[in-house]
Amino acid sequence: MVNKLAHWLSRRPKRILFVALLLLIPSIIGYVATKVNYDILSYLPDDVNSVQGEHLLEEPFQAAATCEMVVENMPAKYTDTLLDQIKDIDHVSNAFWLSNSLGIQVPTNFLPADIEKDFYSGSATMMIIQFDKPAASEETMKSVATIHKLMNKNCFLAGMSAMVEDTHQVIDTELPKYIGVAVLLTLIVLLISFESWLMPFIFLGCIGMAIVYNMGTNLFLGQISYITKAIAAILQLGVTMDYSIFLYRRYEEERTKYSDNRDAMAEAIAAAFTSLSGSSLTTIAGFIALCFMRFTLGRDMGLVMAKGVVLGVICVVLVLPSFILIFDKPINQYTHRKLLPDFSKLNDFMVRRRYLFLVIFLLALVPAFYSQAHTPVYYKMDESLPKTLNSVVGNDKLKSQFNMSTMHIIVIDSSLDNETMSKMEDSLDNVKGIEKVITYHKFLGGGIPDFFIPDTIRNIFKKDQYQLILLTSDYAVASDEIRTQLSDIRAVTDQYDPNAYITGESAMTEDLITISSHDFDVTNYISIAMIFLIVAIVFTSGSIPFILISAIELAIFINEGVPYFTGSTIPFIAPTIISAVQLGATVDYAILITSRFHEEILNGKTPQEAAIIAGKTSDPSILTSSLTLLCATLGVTLISQMAIVKEICNMLARGAIISAVVTMFIVPSLLCIFEPIINKTTRGWRKKPEPRKTDDTPSAEAPAQA
Repeated sequence: MVNKLAHWLSRRPKRILFVALLLLIPSIIGYVATKVNYDILSYLPDDVNSVQGEHLLEEPFQAAATCEMVVENMPAKYTDTLLDQIKDIDHVSNAFWLSNSLGIQVPTNFLPADIEKDFYSGSATMMIIQFDKPAASEETMKSVATIHKLMNKNCFLAGMSAMVEDTHQVIDTELPKYIGVAVLLTLIVLLISFESWLMPFIFLGCIGMAIVYNMGTNLFLGQISYITKAIAAILQLGVTMDYSIFLYRRYEEERTKYSDNRDAMAEAIAAAFTSLSGSSLTTIAGFIALCFMRFTLGRDMGLVMAKGVVLGVICVVLVLPSFILIFDKPINQYTHRKLLPDFSKLNDFMVRRRYLFLVIFLLALVPAFYSQAHTPVYYKMDESLPKTLNSVVGNDKLKSQFNMSTMHIIVIDSSLDNETMSKMEDSLDNVKGIEKVITYHKFLGGGIPDFFIPDTIRNIFKKDQYQLILLTSDYAVASDEIRTQLSDIRAVTDQYDPNAYITGESAMTEDLITISSHDFDVTNYISIAMIFLIVAIVFTSGSIPFILISAIELAIFINEGVPYFTGSTIPFIAPTIISAVQLGATVDYAILITSRFHEEILNGKTPQEAAIIAGKTSDPSILTSSLTLLCATLGVTLISQMAIVKEICNMLARGAIISAVVTMFIVPSLLCIFEPIINKTTRGWRKKPEPRKTDDTPSAEAPAQA
């Protein structure tokens, strides 16, 4: 079946390429129409308390997102005018600063002192703006962008919605630069690796089409995260280029056997289809493992990248042969001398000192495992943003002007009586690190009758059977202090309203910390188990998966442990992504060497000879593949201002090289040393030698061990 399909494809290159180019049109439309989610916290599961509280802010409070604006050194008339303009913006459900909302009937100095200082600090005043759509929604981001246009240099917008909009602007500005640098650096590697001047451009064209197909079909997923949008294209380029290289190398080999290049291509397609199907499974498994995360950002990235690998294989099998056959003549006409070095002496040196490399392998495991387990991570989202962004400056203003590092929002029963509310407020005031407690009940504390309080304020704090308590904290999001503080707040709310919900950025981040810790273990175990099974099936072996996965896991530990030694802090999502992706994408390096090692064993070579040949013939492909992944991700590392995107790509780039080095230097030695064990635990590992005869007498000599 595959042979017939390959023969059919090789006879219709122009037709296939024409259809492939036509499919780019709907793919580009789908790419443009795909929504992007810029709020990481929105990927928390719906069953956690903080997310349920967030849903209540959407309905009934119509306050799905909240911003705080600090206005410095401006007259009240300016602030009033600005407020009126903001209220007229679509999807702004509420906006107020204290003087405007209370009106002339309630003088500011008539308010309780703690309420007044909540909104005034020297020459600065704070405005609260609420939106009826979630922070990451397209509607809210447009509203925030409009607010930015109305502000002058003395206004600073803070809060999650402002941060999401700033993230949007940074990613959209940087994305074309990521792709441009990735293509340029990858092109340089391919030009060094191949003798043809034209072939690297064909490789990039084919993979580029697969990337467009992948990004266009994301429309059917509804939306993708900004992290996926930022790195999916370059990651797909890095992990699927191997497939193009494999098919072309096989075509070059087959072309010497056939007079008709179409027959050579048909044979190459048939051979490549079987090999690529198995090879791509490990990469797909790594991405699929991310889908088991409760934090659904993993599923978002896992589905997009697994789909990208599948589409990459399809394009290599269907589209790349058409490119090669159409441009076959100029591909072979415009060439340069071979630039990659010969690795024979290096592999001979390593195999002769194989026990030394085994010792290095074992000794490296301990510090690598320890360092990766103790690498510090951060969860605070604004740490991933440039410090000059308006939202980051605004958050700093809230801290310096109003002693407000973060805000907790508590949703409680609106039927609680005044005495209970007073006790709860006093208890919350006494929680360490709480700067302010803002409630509707406190507005009445100065003797203001309920009917004097404008609906603007009443609707912010009370709706249907719920009311809100706003707490401002001195502590930073994701700090040890905030964790203790949230625990103390929960103890208070449980005492007065056991059904209360605690939400806000800090509460959601704490839930994120708990969930992501669990996710790391789950995805790590699942990816190892899936790839172990795939390798075991490919080699019908019980020992080879242990050897290969152990080697790549060492590379992963080293990669994740580097920040421990450099004193760096990495984003919380990075270890989970790296563990699954680096294992799935780079275990192919080890599989490639092992396959060639097995081939040479079957040809009667000794383990030492087989290891040297396997290393010598595989190293150029491994080096090209790892450098391609390095270059694809290096551009983001060099350009990006988004720390979370930058660090993930930095670790992917570093991981590709570390995996290549471990595979090239360690795996041949391990295969050579453990070959006797592999022979006993792998079906059909060695050919049975023909019995030797001397004259007419059968030889009694046992088969020689390779």
